[in-house]
Amino acid sequence: MTGIRGRKAEHIDICLKERVSPDSCYWDDVRLVHNAMPEIDMDDIDMSADVLGKRLEFPLVVTAITGGFPGARKINENIAIACAELGIGMGVGSERAGVTGVDPDSYSVVRDYDVPLVIGNIGAPQLVPQKSKDMFTSEMVGQAKDLIDADFVAVHLNFLQEVIQPEGDRNGRGVRDAIRALAREYPIIVKETGAGIDSFTAERLKGIGVQGIDVAGMGGTSFAAVEMYRASAIGDDVQTEMGNTFFDWGIPAPVSLLEARTGKLPLIASGGVLDGTHVAAAIAMGASAGGCAHAVLREATVSAEAVKKKLSLFREELRVAMMLTGSASIKELAKARYVILGETKEWLEGMKWTPKNI
Repeated sequence: MTGIRGRKAEHIDICLKERVSPDSCYWDDVRLVHNAMPEIDMDDIDMSADVLGKRLEFPLVVTAITGGFPGARKINENIAIACAELGIGMGVGSERAGVTGVDPDSYSVVRDYDVPLVIGNIGAPQLVPQKSKDMFTSEMVGQAKDLIDADFVAVHLNFLQEVIQPEGDRNGRGVRDAIRALAREYPIIVKETGAGIDSFTAERLKGIGVQGIDVAGMGGTSFAAVEMYRASAIGDDVQTEMGNTFFDWGIPAPVSLLEARTGKLPLIASGGVLDGTHVAAAIAMGASAGGCAHAVLREATVSAEAVKKKLSLFREELRVAMMLTGSASIKELAKARYVILGETKEWLEGMKWTPKNI
């Protein structure tokens, strides 16, 4: 298997077999304040939430994982079945492969299930000129949306991955204008891919038609790490060392969430979200929903039932966190008190001294 199809298969294989996440789980630094006398009945807790204008049974999105090779169809179908049954959102991997005719059914299978929020995927680097590569046109973005009947198309700011990837696209000039142009034609959100969104970027996205942001901060899958393993396998010593150097590059996800609030857009908080308490913390900190991917990848290679079981655990952990903070609804959880500790606290204290705040 070669080309884009082979690369996507390699990404999944690496994520299943290798260490691809930093040692720190930054969401564990966010502690919700316990309410010893909640005065609510746990059976009456309303976990439903409006996320990007769609009603979800609880505020979680399984964010972009894969597509574009034969094994991806099973993964996406298993996720779609589980998300449809649980009433939560789902994204797919980069759709450039599907739009150009590489295993399109590995994406379009999502249309067979009633997922309440479906998010497409295009890479920001492909929206501007790259050496010896064709750009992703507006028409192709429409094809990506139609391929999965997407409610939104996410433009992925995956430059960390691209600069480490041996065959990566490294021109970022003109991306903001390209996103602005697309947002005039399609419902667009913007998503990072493991390095986070800072306040400067969030401010620059405000007012250009973008309808939401997935911060996808550091703490989950590091695509610098993924590309490091790929570079090592082909003997590219320079890119291997680059991947090692930038393995834990980025803004911790909870810090990124607080930074991105300056953009005044709905936020999905992903990047190392591993359980329902992390989702609860994200909601308390201002997110519309939590997002996870790697947390269900292994289950998605097994069965829809395995994915559903894992996501159901997220739901019940979220419910307990709501009970123990006295939150009878997601709106009340958004007002819950929290404390930030550890390295995440150090990050936030350090951010006060960045040049923009001096």
